[in-house]
Amino acid sequence: MRTPRTLTARLVVTAVALVAAVSLLIALVTTLAIRSSLLDRLDEDVRSSVRIGQGPGGGRGDDGPPPGLDPRNLGPGTLVSVIDGSGDASGTDGVVLTPEYAGKRQLSSSALEELADVPVDGDVHAVDLPAVGRYRVAAVASADGSTLVTGLPTREVDETVTTLVGYEALLVLLGLGLAAGLGTVVVRRQLRPLNEVAATADRVSRLPLSSGEIDLGEGVPDHLTDERTEVGRVGAALDSLLVHVESSLGARYRSEQQVRQFVADASHELRTPLATIHGYAELSRRTPDDPVALSGALTKVETETDRMSALVEDLLLLARLDSGRPLERDEVDVTLLLLESVTDARVLAPAHHWRLDLPDEPVTVTGDVHRLHQVVRNLLGNARAHTPPGTTVTVAAAAAGDRVRVSVHDDGPGLPPELVPRAFERFTRGDSSRTRASGGAGLGLSLVAAIADAHGGSVEVDTRPGSTTFVVALPR
Repeated sequence: MRTPRTLTARLVVTAVALVAAVSLLIALVTTLAIRSSLLDRLDEDVRSSVRIGQGPGGGRGDDGPPPGLDPRNLGPGTLVSVIDGSGDASGTDGVVLTPEYAGKRQLSSSALEELADVPVDGDVHAVDLPAVGRYRVAAVASADGSTLVTGLPTREVDETVTTLVGYEALLVLLGLGLAAGLGTVVVRRQLRPLNEVAATADRVSRLPLSSGEIDLGEGVPDHLTDERTEVGRVGAALDSLLVHVESSLGARYRSEQQVRQFVADASHELRTPLATIHGYAELSRRTPDDPVALSGALTKVETETDRMSALVEDLLLLARLDSGRPLERDEVDVTLLLLESVTDARVLAPAHHWRLDLPDEPVTVTGDVHRLHQVVRNLLGNARAHTPPGTTVTVAAAAAGDRVRVSVHDDGPGLPPELVPRAFERFTRGDSSRTRASGGAGLGLSLVAAIADAHGGSVEVDTRPGSTTFVVALPR
């Protein structure tokens, strides 16, 4: 199984491959250009040797040069050959000049045959002569009908090109090594921010997130969240993800705590009436012949049963609202609903001053009339239970755009500051600063919030000593 390459390795290999490709291309072009230039100069020397190599003529001795050639005008290493007009190789003679003419080198018959095949056009041609080497030669016709062939060896050009290729290979290898070393350092430096982002993600992945209160600690450092860079965009995305995860896990933890608290509070609220019922049932069993005690016990059992039934009904309603069960959708006359609710409140609490502030035209919404009636009843009951006699309670309704606002205002002592954030949580009760206890389970305002939310609305409270206002906003 192949070991996966790291991003650093892949980037370095890619950079080295690019450097190698560019270096080889430059070396190839340079070599070809220099070789072409050297061959052009050599060809020009060959043409010059043809022009200057012809002397005034003369016979050919056994050890002399071919007829028509003056070796004093030709450089060492020059090839000269004269081919007679018959084209027969037996009538061909040729030598390669050395620094001293006495050291001339006779050409072999096979080499002379190669020269005999050179086109007589004055152009330079490449030939490979046996036992002599590679030459650049040119052939021209003489006045006596013979052919003069002269040429220069390509050995110096080949050696120069070979040396150049060797140096280029060495420089390419050194360049690749340097590119690999510097590339590794530069790539690791450039990827350091990405490694820091990965380290943050790894740290978070090792935290216990299954239970308990979650604290992810510091997120991605600010210098890694610059969205103008690729790593910055990754860091910003991870930082946003961590914030979202932390808020979600925090919400889950708070929900779990609320469920635990809800179960504990519900158990406590149910335990009290059950204990009362159990006590009076035992009392009635002990005094079966005392009609007064028996009647009182049954009355108390009935009272506690009603209280427990009301609590269970409220809990069931909250459960139905939490599950998203749809409510009835009818046209509800909010004006008439407030009139009826305030009328009932005046009967239940005549010591309070109840006022209505309603518009001239009826205000209506679409919703569940029974649940909306429960909202108003709970708000009025809250004002009645937690304010002293003589408090003025003002109930108002107004239509504003696509919303209907129902408000209940009182000039009582107000909510305690520490209670305001939890006013709409379940089993939240006011303390004695709002006078007498109502004996409720603390579900009234939570039901108001749940019913308003189920209608697509909201509820809020503004409280201070001498002024408390609950406002329910509902879509029309």
